[in-house]
Amino acid sequence: MLESERSVVTIGVFDGVHRGHERVVRRAVEVAAERGLRAVALTFEPPPEEVVRPGYRPLRLTSAKRRAHLLRELGVDEVVVLPFTLEVAELSPADFVRQVLADRLRAAAVVVGEDFAFGHQASGDVETLRTLGEKYDFTAEGVPLVQGVSSTLIRERLVTGDVAGAAADLGRPHRVEGVVVRGYQRGRQLGFPTANVESPPQTAIPADGVYAGWMECVPVANLPALYEGERWPAAISVGTNPTFEGVPRTVEAYALDRDDLDLYGVHVAVDFAARLRGNTRFESIEELVEQIHADVDQVRRLTS
Repeated sequence: MLESERSVVTIGVFDGVHRGHERVVRRAVEVAAERGLRAVALTFEPPPEEVVRPGYRPLRLTSAKRRAHLLRELGVDEVVVLPFTLEVAELSPADFVRQVLADRLRAAAVVVGEDFAFGHQASGDVETLRTLGEKYDFTAEGVPLVQGVSSTLIRERLVTGDVAGAAADLGRPHRVEGVVVRGYQRGRQLGFPTANVESPPQTAIPADGVYAGWMECVPVANLPALYEGERWPAAISVGTNPTFEGVPRTVEAYALDRDDLDLYGVHVAVDFAARLRGNTRFESIEELVEQIHADVDQVRRLTS
C-alpha cells in the first residue's frame, strides 16, 4: 500500500461541531499535514445512542449536512458517514478497527478525544486503539477535552434559552434551519413580516422567547435559491404567540427593515445570538406592536 493512499482519521458523532470537537479535528488535520496524508472525519448517522437505546431521541444541534460542512471548514479532506446499525453496534473493538479503520479508511493515524469509547458496549478506549494500532500499523492519540463543553451541556443551555452560552461553547451562534412555510401572516399585518421556519424533527430549538440574531438563505437542491449570500439581522420569536391564544409552537424571524422578501419555499438558516425576553401575553395589539418596536431596536443594537 502506498503511504499516499492512507489517511489520518478522527472519529465522533460531532453533533454541533463545538469547540471540543474543533480541538480534536484540528489536531487530526495537523497530523495529516505533517505526514502528507488526507484527513478524514468519520461520523455516524443516526447517532449511536439512538440505536443502542431504543426510544431515545436526543435533539440535534446540527443536521448531517451542516455537520459535514462544519467539519470540512476545519480542514478535513473527506467526511465519511457510517450508517450506524445494530450490526455495527455489535462489532467488537477489534472488528471495528479491522473493518472500518484498517480495511476501509486505511488509517495511518487515528486522533480522538481522550474519553473516546467504541465497539460493542463501548468496551474499547484510546488504549485499545493504541494496542490494535500496533497490529494494523497506525498510531492512536487521545486529545485532552475542553472542560465544560459538550453537546449535552449545549442542549441544556438551549432548553433554558441561554443562546449566548451555547454560542460560546459552539464557537458560533446556534443555528436552526428549515423551509419557510405559510403561517397566520399576523406579523405582516402588524408591519413586521416574519419567515415561519419549519425545521426537521428533533431539531434543538431554544426555549420560548424573543431573540436577536441573523437570518440567511441556504442553497438546497430542489428548492428556490433566492437571495443567496444575503444575511440579515433578525428579531426571532420562538413559541406559541400567547397574545393570539395558543397556536402551535413556531420559529419566526423578521429580517430588520425588509418587508419585500418573498421567502416561501426557501430554505433559511436562523442564527441565535442573544435572548431578549420571555414570551408575554399582551392585553392589546397596540401594546404588542409597541413591544415589537422595542425588540427590533434592541436587535439592531446587538447585531450592528
